[in-house]
Amino acid sequence: MAMAKPLAEIKDMSFERALKELESIVERLEKGAVELEESIAIYERGVALREHCDGLLRQAEAKVERLTLGPNGAPTGSEPFRPQE
Repeated sequence: MAMAKPLAEIKDMSFERALKELESIVERLEKGAVELEESIAIYERGVALREHCDGLLRQAEAKVERLTLGPNGAPTGSEPFRPQE
């Protein structure tokens, strides 16, 4: 099998593409059919992909706004979205 691709191009990946590749890496590692050296390389790539996905999600959350409504139900503005914890 081929070694993992270089980590540099991850920064240009869309969230969906990075997540799909991360899922593929997890599946390969779970099957255990990868030699040790390649396992280490694809694990490191998986970590980089996860960090990239996390960063993209944080950026998306920062852009999401919640509309505020006045007493009559009409929009009065917006405020930053804060997920309920």
